[in-house]
Amino acid sequence: MKKRIFVTGGASGLGREIALRWARDGALICIGDLNDARGQETLDLIKAAGGQGIYRHCDVTKLEDLQAVAEELLREWGGVDIVFNNAGVGTAGALGSESIEQWQWVLDINLLGVVRGCQAFAPIFKAQGKGHFVNTASMAGLVHPPMMGSYNAVKAAVVAFSETLRVELAPSNIGVTVVCPSFFRTNLTESLRSPAAAAKIERLFEKAPITAAEIADRIYRAVETNQYLVLPHAGDRKAYFFKRFMPVNAYLNFMTRKTRSFHKLGQSQSGKVAK
Repeated sequence: MKKRIFVTGGASGLGREIALRWARDGALICIGDLNDARGQETLDLIKAAGGQGIYRHCDVTKLEDLQAVAEELLREWGGVDIVFNNAGVGTAGALGSESIEQWQWVLDINLLGVVRGCQAFAPIFKAQGKGHFVNTASMAGLVHPPMMGSYNAVKAAVVAFSETLRVELAPSNIGVTVVCPSFFRTNLTESLRSPAAAAKIERLFEKAPITAAEIADRIYRAVETNQYLVLPHAGDRKAYFFKRFMPVNAYLNFMTRKTRSFHKLGQSQSGKVAK
């Protein structure tokens, strides 16, 4: 039986690669995104890869948009097997350079967008007796470097929310996977409002040892085995366990030394509130 999947932020980056990975299995794929042109490009790629796709203009800050997609897929496909809450934006900046407006913006998309996606599709999963949510967080949700306060906070919240749902929805035969990648080639820097931060992060993207397609393949295997936490980068797996088992003060002192370049960037932005 063909898998039926819905991917938010599916028109580019990791979302596109997720769609293409399932397309190679002949899946029915619905792409939700705000970029209509990229959405149509992705549909062509899905078809070429062997899948069947539809695109819907969908804003994850609007519950009604997600509910409309859920109702359509229930009507047209008879249900949905996997929902990827993947849409997200990037933020960065020191405490004094991130405005409350920027905090609210990233919170509404990166965290509440995931919550809305789960609220819209959970009733379908429960009614059909199965389903799987895949929530895209970040390594920033587990290890928290300076100059990324709002981004770290919302991604940590996505991890906490996903863990909550994993336990809460298990009796309904609904799986939950949370994905925590670090740097890989994507268009996330397009959303960054700090040119200095965008340039720095773009350089890190260029050095990334893993591609979005490779991450999508690891997500595919995780869903197949109902794995909860996906840490695609080998170095990140070491960093995560290092943090878990190292004494807290020793770890924080270590991170302070390792992130000196971020501190310099923070000093240059001191007092400059992002708009």
